[in-house]
Amino acid sequence: MRYFQTEGIVYPEENYIVARPKEVADFIKRVKRGKYIVLFAPRQTGKTTFIRDALERLAVAERTYFPIQLNFEAYKNLAVSDFYEWLSEDIREEIEAVFRQRGSTPSEALRQFLTATTLTAPHSMRRFFSRLATFLGNQRVVLVIDEFDGIPRETVSDFLHTLRRIYLSDRHRCPYSVGIVGVKNISQLNYDWSISPFNIQNEFNLPNFTREQVQELLGQYTIEVGQAFAPAVIESLHRQTGGQPVLVNCLAQILTEEMGIPRTEPIGMAHFASAYSRLLDADNVNMTHLTTNVRRNPRFQRVLMQITSSDRGVDFNLRDDVISELASYGVIKRGADRMCEISNPMYLHSILQTFKPTINGLEEEYYPQDTGNDVQDYLTSAGQIDMEKLLNNFRDFIARAGFRILQVPQTPKEHVGQHLLLAYLDRFVRLVHGVMHLEVQPGRGRIVLVVNHRGRKHIVETKIWQGQKSYQAGKAQLAAYLKLEGVAEGDYVVFDYRKHPEPRVETETLAGDLTIRSYVIPVVQEMPSDARG
Repeated sequence: MRYFQTEGIVYPEENYIVARPKEVADFIKRVKRGKYIVLFAPRQTGKTTFIRDALERLAVAERTYFPIQLNFEAYKNLAVSDFYEWLSEDIREEIEAVFRQRGSTPSEALRQFLTATTLTAPHSMRRFFSRLATFLGNQRVVLVIDEFDGIPRETVSDFLHTLRRIYLSDRHRCPYSVGIVGVKNISQLNYDWSISPFNIQNEFNLPNFTREQVQELLGQYTIEVGQAFAPAVIESLHRQTGGQPVLVNCLAQILTEEMGIPRTEPIGMAHFASAYSRLLDADNVNMTHLTTNVRRNPRFQRVLMQITSSDRGVDFNLRDDVISELASYGVIKRGADRMCEISNPMYLHSILQTFKPTINGLEEEYYPQDTGNDVQDYLTSAGQIDMEKLLNNFRDFIARAGFRILQVPQTPKEHVGQHLLLAYLDRFVRLVHGVMHLEVQPGRGRIVLVVNHRGRKHIVETKIWQGQKSYQAGKAQLAAYLKLEGVAEGDYVVFDYRKHPEPRVETETLAGDLTIRSYVIPVVQEMPSDARG
């Protein structure tokens, strides 16, 4: 029986797989036109699997083309001379592998040429390919380099200049087509910040899975095993992962292998909520890459919080170093309005957890001293979360803490309210054995916290005060989301960072039968003079 692969290359005989026939056909079409192609996408998006599938088609079905696939991952720390020596060996091995795959052997003349040739510099590489063409006859060499980011820094410029010269030589050039695959784009690899010498590239986009592709992937499992996924699970799985291939497979693996769900039982939303919580808490390689990358630059936190919290948003400007780097890591993407968006809700959750201090110093202030049992007081007699009492207390907590919220470590003061709300609810929900996750909603400046506890869903939307129009629009957006989720009531928490805030609490009925409780909570922005010492 096949299984969902969460690391490495995906093999159709062993794993459930999204074939991507349209994308493969598009890539092959560009190869046949002799394009020099660049494919840059975040790690674990299926680039290597995709390229392997495309080249296998060329190697087996298109004998006019001779594909050579290289990988520069282990080259990063090599000296220039060592780089070209290893490149010689790799090219020779790949050429021999293609002949074996086709059930043939290289001619004696080609074998002698490969044995006698060792690359030493970019010029010798160009002449090597020129001579290789004479041994291969009318076959067109397709050179694809995976993990191109691993190329030694001192080699980048001359290597790309050489490819450019080959490309501009003539229609019978060798390599006829080149594919460069990696995480960082060409401009990020030009460490001298000069104009790219490889400005002849044809960019290729490999998107995340669509909802239909996720349904197809899960459907393969259902056909083989007989266990169905509820439509809402398929929808939620795609929405929460944004179709990111590894995250999709990770959730599918948890649901089908780790949770022990009887195969006679359909996989429903209760199962999904448990699996989703497990993945958020797991030491997942994809999430580890994400959190490691967003910690690299102190500017990332401010930009990411501006993206998530502000109606004004942030322009998706790839000429900005921070935006370019975050996009290359897959943390952000360009929205339909050409503004930055967090790529998916799972990444949003991890980003906020990354920047949330483990200890903010105010935990003992969450509940008033005379409360008694700080958990039971915020549950109903039936044991359900009383979200109104819980948020009323949070509002009072912010007032009790006053200027001390400005002392929360490593937290920008213009976003401290959101950080504290996340920490406050996260701690409470864990204590009552619930599950909380975040949603990225259409439109900027909106963070939606979804709490599942004892079969009931609680929805809290939070944003920053940016005017009466924005405040009212947020209510309508929350009402639409409640309707979509089939939830009758929700809470709307708006943080007011102005010098003269206007606190308010109001309960309204919208769309006929939806109840929305709104809080506008003032947040102190300056310490009193006597507290500054």
